[in-house]
Amino acid sequence: MLNAIYEEDFLGFSYGFRPGRGQHDALDALSVAICETRVNWILDADIRSFFDGLSQAWLVRFLEHRIGDERIVRLVRKWLKAGVLEDGQWSVSETGTPQGAVASPLLANVYLHYVFDLWAEQWRRREATGNVILVRYADDIVAGFEHEADARRFWDAMRMRFEQFGLELHGDKTRLLEFGRHAATRRRRRGLGRPETFAFLGFTFICGKSLRGAFLLLRRTRSDRMRATLQDIKDQLRERMHAPIPEQGRWLGRVVAGFFAYYAVPTNSAALERFHSGVTDLWRRALKARSQRARMTWERINKLADEWLPAPRILHPWPNQRFAVKHPR
Repeated sequence: MLNAIYEEDFLGFSYGFRPGRGQHDALDALSVAICETRVNWILDADIRSFFDGLSQAWLVRFLEHRIGDERIVRLVRKWLKAGVLEDGQWSVSETGTPQGAVASPLLANVYLHYVFDLWAEQWRRREATGNVILVRYADDIVAGFEHEADARRFWDAMRMRFEQFGLELHGDKTRLLEFGRHAATRRRRRGLGRPETFAFLGFTFICGKSLRGAFLLLRRTRSDRMRATLQDIKDQLRERMHAPIPEQGRWLGRVVAGFFAYYAVPTNSAALERFHSGVTDLWRRALKARSQRARMTWERINKLADEWLPAPRILHPWPNQRFAVKHPR
């Protein structure tokens, strides 16, 4: 019921944990905004321990502002006070939302709707002197600006806004960087290096060039995410070492297909190839470790990979194509 009510209120640049919206919708929106709007600066904002630090008192006040039925508000209060059971230990916190509770994503969205979304939309209309783009997925916030002065004023204002509601921007992870279609040229004129990169929803965003020399926004799988996935596969293969090869192949095929289903976006072909090669090598090592007499050549493992693992290929359309379908103008 709360979902239905707040779906009428939430703003367009909010994508996290909403029906009909997913991570790739947020990625598409950010990509299209960077490529088709005059954006020269990116503010990559990180909220320190958001789900553990939000004020329950403010959250209830926000709910009371919109929900007239006291029974619903009372149920949410009980939910917040129910506590969490971890390793047999029960604990109750005066801040944050219960981790793993089905209502926590919605309640977090409600909190940031009042604390950030409405305020940021108003700031964009009244305070900005140039273009401003906003994309939020849960507590991951990316803002783009045409002018550096706007970006720095927004950063300072956002820091003070969050402090009023018990939130804090992570000092080391929140940063402002020059980014966009003209960033490389401008930095080269000033004798600086290539534009910095930033990460959003598992991808690293890079200022690149097409074969014709035009600006091309590159999205690559974050290297730490790929390493963590390969390490998990390595650990799982160790446990499945003596399972029949077809059983291993079917399992690995599902894992690789799941990875590609998320990361197989345009401009990310090289990362898909590296992941496919990494999984193939881990499988070869696991099969060799079965016995000292095992003779697992590259020729044989490549045949097994061709038989059981999906080939690396792009599965998602270009961001502007999907964005145009979902948000026709």
